[in-house]
Amino acid sequence: MTILFRPGGGSFSRDRRAASPSEASRPKASPSKASRLKPLPQRPLLPMLLLVLLLFGGALHAQAIEPMPFANHAQELRFQHLTAQLRCPMCQNETLADSNAPIARDLRNQIFQLMQHGQSDAQIKHYLVDRYSDFVLYDPPVKPGTWLLWFGPLLILLGGGSVVFMVVRKRHRDGIAAGITTESGTTDDRDDW
Repeated sequence: MTILFRPGGGSFSRDRRAASPSEASRPKASPSKASRLKPLPQRPLLPMLLLVLLLFGGALHAQAIEPMPFANHAQELRFQHLTAQLRCPMCQNETLADSNAPIARDLRNQIFQLMQHGQSDAQIKHYLVDRYSDFVLYDPPVKPGTWLLWFGPLLILLGGGSVVFMVVRKRHRDGIAAGITTESGTTDDRDDW
């Protein structure tokens, strides 16, 4: 007789012959819960360690903005205000104060040096505009070179509105003309859209 073992414990025979009378009269013990559970395979520590390194590896490269030796708190506030008004040339949507790009770091150091030499905010902005154009200012002045920047969105909005107005007006005229022809007995099989 071939005997197969169940994972939950106990056994059953492959062929259907009756077991011996001593086995048949014995009550079957229900397998305990512990015998039905299989132990979890032991996982190596290396994959878990790699996962942790992948998750927190980016924090190793995070850089804080280096502190600068300001003479007083007023000079530090002036520096923060000035760097918040200037755009990072590389990031394009971040201020110099917020950006961590290498060029932003260099420009912050340059602004600090210019402040140490006694230049005013207007002189520092003029110096940066000469090097990087009006793009470096978050609030560029209104002049012929920046008209497209200031009035371009308004022109695009007006152009789009006029196109929508003309399309609606044309459809309205076509709808009135179609309504007249349907009243005269012809059928209109066109879709409105």
